[in-house]
Amino acid sequence: MQLELLPKIKSPADIREFNSKQLRQLCDEVRSYTIDVITKTGGHLAPTLGVVELTVALHHVYNTPKDKIVWDVGHQGYAHKILTGRFEKLTTIRQYKGLSGFLKRTESEYDVFGAGHASTSISAALGIAAARDHHGDDFRVSAVIGDGAMTGGLAFEGLNNAGHLRKQLLVILNDNDMSISPNVGAIRTHLTHVITNPLYNRVRDEIWRLTGGLPMGKKWTRTFIKKIEEGLKNLIVPGIIFHELGFRYFGPIDGHDVEELVHTLNNIKNIKTPVLLHVVTKKGKGMDVAEKDPVGYHGVKATPTPNTNGQPEPVTDIPSFQSVFGHLSREVARNNKEVVCITAAMGEGTGLIPFKKEFPDRYYDVGIAEGHGVTFASGLAAEGMRPICAIYSTFLQRAYDHVVHDAAIQHLPVIFCMDRSGIAGEDGPTHHGALDISYLRCIQDIVIAAPKNGNDFRNLLYTALDITDRPIAIRYPKASAVEFDQNGQAELLPIGCWEIERHGSDAAILAVGPMVYDAIKAAEKLESNGISSEVVNCQFIKPMDEAYLQSALKKFKVIVTIEEGVIKGGFGEGVISWLSEHGFHGGMKRLGLPDSYVEHGPRNVLLQNLGLDTEGLVNTVSKLMADKTVSI
Repeated sequence: MQLELLPKIKSPADIREFNSKQLRQLCDEVRSYTIDVITKTGGHLAPTLGVVELTVALHHVYNTPKDKIVWDVGHQGYAHKILTGRFEKLTTIRQYKGLSGFLKRTESEYDVFGAGHASTSISAALGIAAARDHHGDDFRVSAVIGDGAMTGGLAFEGLNNAGHLRKQLLVILNDNDMSISPNVGAIRTHLTHVITNPLYNRVRDEIWRLTGGLPMGKKWTRTFIKKIEEGLKNLIVPGIIFHELGFRYFGPIDGHDVEELVHTLNNIKNIKTPVLLHVVTKKGKGMDVAEKDPVGYHGVKATPTPNTNGQPEPVTDIPSFQSVFGHLSREVARNNKEVVCITAAMGEGTGLIPFKKEFPDRYYDVGIAEGHGVTFASGLAAEGMRPICAIYSTFLQRAYDHVVHDAAIQHLPVIFCMDRSGIAGEDGPTHHGALDISYLRCIQDIVIAAPKNGNDFRNLLYTALDITDRPIAIRYPKASAVEFDQNGQAELLPIGCWEIERHGSDAAILAVGPMVYDAIKAAEKLESNGISSEVVNCQFIKPMDEAYLQSALKKFKVIVTIEEGVIKGGFGEGVISWLSEHGFHGGMKRLGLPDSYVEHGPRNVLLQNLGLDTEGLVNTVSKLMADKTVSI
């Protein structure tokens, strides 16, 4: 599509005088440009296609950036980025040193509040509105919540408080019936009833048709009828949940009719009390394949590029840890009828769709509600079930109190399978699973483990099911499982025991997860330089193998730990503390993620830059051996 308007837009101010025809053309250009760029570079596609008209209408009606728009689940924000001075940079989205795939305050003044996780917009927008009133400022605040974020409990905490405080606040519910997977739960059912109630819609449409021909004047009459309609809605629409929470409810309206959106936003923007506008959109709008498969096109991969030989990159048949989990979850469920799986709106992302198909009665999608999911799992465990909570490492942070109070304190054997532990690549700091080792290590009576490969994962999952008196967390990265035998046999592992992968006498490399393989390669290179290195697979992060550590005290000159998590409070800190307390005087070094947020980029590039690869290990061990000093 020929872009006529879009390249000339440097800020939202450039579209404020657009007429209806120009706004419609702009929507078409934004959608076409987004499809063209994202199908090449990769990124979140279907979510942003569904909010093109809404984004254009908001920036047309509101005086941004003075007026504040807070976006939820920031992958809805690509069209927002395009209209706010980042048109040319969209080709760099999610690429190393390029635009973030989410909303980011340091990237633009239009990104009012960072958004990577869901359900945060209402609370944040209410805080901004309260600060505005405190300072005596004069601007409008809007929150756009959708793509399943309304299934999260935080959204309702925000609604409840907003209804109480009575601040000027517009909440736009982008209702596309989807998160990544289709939405589930009572809220989804309520919204469906609002949209589809035949009596309400039939009466509404008939009144609207009849009043258009009255002699009193269409505009005045329909304004009057709008007031009657509100009463009609209260009589017919089930629930009226938002009204009861203190919001004036408008809608539902067509979220792809930019003229209706502009008209409605203009009509409600000066209401001084909380307002909820219900907008119905279609995820993937304007791209046939994305409309038919919004799950598959939620995020798309970049178009493959040839390697240096001009050939496409080879495709490996080694499954990812995510796929291995999908296989193992079904395997253990066939062997144990008490096994159930729980996810928080991430059935696809965690690899559980095959489990859902085979065991539909033992699969629970709780929506974007990780805290509820963990407590729900704890309730299942209290009655003898064996729940497996498949939750990304970064999302489990949202359920921390529930892990402590509802699982650990009560000694309930909930199994946490934490995908995306470590560097999550192009999704960046909101999705890197950097903190789980640190935030779980301090919880009493919890076991923390990390498989080096898919076969190790099987052993750890069966071992987890053998534990009946405490929770266990198994962490694994968004990466290849390296090795996996689909027909392999499980081995129960002694809790807290490590495995020596390669014997040595000068240095010990204590590695967590798949970093064992980098450690082995590093040891081979070090051997050629005259340094004998022992490589240990520390598949149990907590408890540690204190018997091995005791044996290492006098054996090695140097001990190095490497983990894909923050150094502060991490596995290495536990090892170094133990060694120091027990009199080790050799060289020590912890390798892991820094005490600063790691930006987005290809996983291998980020790990290399952080020194968490083969060369990083070689350099670290070599320097320690040469210096013979302690460096933690």
